[in-house]
Amino acid sequence: MLYTGKGDNGTTKTFGCCDQRISKSSAVAEALGALDEVNSFLGVVKVNPRSAEVVVPGGPDTAFSLAGVVDEVQQNLFIIQAEVAGADKHIEAAKVKGLEVMIDAIEAELPPITSFFVSGGTELAATLDFSRTLARRAERRVVGVADEGVTPVGKETLAYLNRLSSLLYALARQVNHKSGITEEPPTYK
Repeated sequence: MLYTGKGDNGTTKTFGCCDQRISKSSAVAEALGALDEVNSFLGVVKVNPRSAEVVVPGGPDTAFSLAGVVDEVQQNLFIIQAEVAGADKHIEAAKVKGLEVMIDAIEAELPPITSFFVSGGTELAATLDFSRTLARRAERRVVGVADEGVTPVGKETLAYLNRLSSLLYALARQVNHKSGITEEPPTYK
């Protein structure tokens, strides 16, 4: 059944709360919602016809399809959601390191960053950049949960979310670069 009516009073239940319900406006509910938003929008990125064609370097002699990278990120976001909800699930340091290796490999192919850039270029790059902003919001919400101290959040989880937005930014830049699109800095006029 898709509905129970139990949340009609503005409360919800999470893994760690047994029979206790929390407000849907609580820090935990806000973080879970923000994580769900980024995960859902990454689904839009993943089904873009070009996402299967884009090759993401994963380090020396290793490469992945963008769709595959996005799918792995989505799976990891479910682990983070479970952790924030109170389940005994945690992101491992190796997953953070995996993002760092990809970011470093992508950056090695791109011109250095000298300013901010106006989002756009290709549709795929724009959706990756929008995903980056959703990831940053989710990170802020999860940090809020960690600061509140009600639900413990691991340092690897916070690091993973911080690296995720960097990966999405690097991917957006890579897609535009490989499409021959020059990054447009803001004019501030």
